[in-house]
Amino acid sequence: MFEGYTASEVGSIFAMQGFSGLSLFCVFLLMALGLAIIFGQMGVINMAHGEFLTIGAYTTFFISSLTQKYVPGFMDYYFLLAIIVAFTIAFFVGYLVEFSLIRFLYKRPLDTLLATWGLSLIMQQTFRSSFGAREVSPTLPDWLLGSVQLTDTIEIPINGLLVVGVTAILTGVVFYLVFRSRWGLKVRATTQNRVMSGAAGINTSKVDRYTFALGCGIAGVAGAVFTTIASTGPTSGSLYIVDTFLVVVFGGAASLLGTIASAFSIAQAQSILEFFLSGSMAKVITLLTVIVILMLRPEGLFTIKVRK
Repeated sequence: MFEGYTASEVGSIFAMQGFSGLSLFCVFLLMALGLAIIFGQMGVINMAHGEFLTIGAYTTFFISSLTQKYVPGFMDYYFLLAIIVAFTIAFFVGYLVEFSLIRFLYKRPLDTLLATWGLSLIMQQTFRSSFGAREVSPTLPDWLLGSVQLTDTIEIPINGLLVVGVTAILTGVVFYLVFRSRWGLKVRATTQNRVMSGAAGINTSKVDRYTFALGCGIAGVAGAVFTTIASTGPTSGSLYIVDTFLVVVFGGAASLLGTIASAFSIAQAQSILEFFLSGSMAKVITLLTVIVILMLRPEGLFTIKVRK
């Protein structure tokens, strides 16, 4: 696999692909953070989660187009606004989905899987009718273009640094919300014992609604940063849903640390293997490795104690 490369070239390849894997890790992590919260607490298999990434991506493209057309002087700043708007719209749509559909399907995992799969198809067709079938990309600000030259053979793209920065900030915010805030205490109490939480005065239905909406909002942010590394089409989000579920299951449902470790491992393995092998073979090897580990440890890398 390394034939024809010098030791220096192999080191540079690993460094470049490692950072490429870091960008992929960030998208996986942002997607999986929301899905881990939803699946871990509510037991909802949300097959439409990838479409909330697409909402964030199209929101960024739409704001970019409006800014370029009407206020071109704001182009250097629109992207930060787009991240906030993408979160808000995805959060609001997620809230409506939970209120109008998901809340009627609790404790029916197969029904939630089928219903959200149907919802994903509806959302994909809505994107196709609204934005067309062709992939689109926003115009990035000038400060996001270019790269940082670390050595003669290693360059780090600036847009990748932004993705890493946004992911680090949002992960810290999620950690604070889940483990340090009053709302997070209610979430963890509901996860451990829903009946006793309700008896203690916690409105578990309200906790579920805002938890689902928060998970969808985080996916919207993933969509916004996704536009800096790839173009957006009606089915862009669905391409990541299998990998995202793989990250959540491999890391351990409802485990923030497990989600981070799992996303990093899978993203780095795929990125490095894809350089030396084909993309399909890289996915096959990664998937087989995860399956073997799950056979030995079916609960995932990390677990939390839950009272039944």
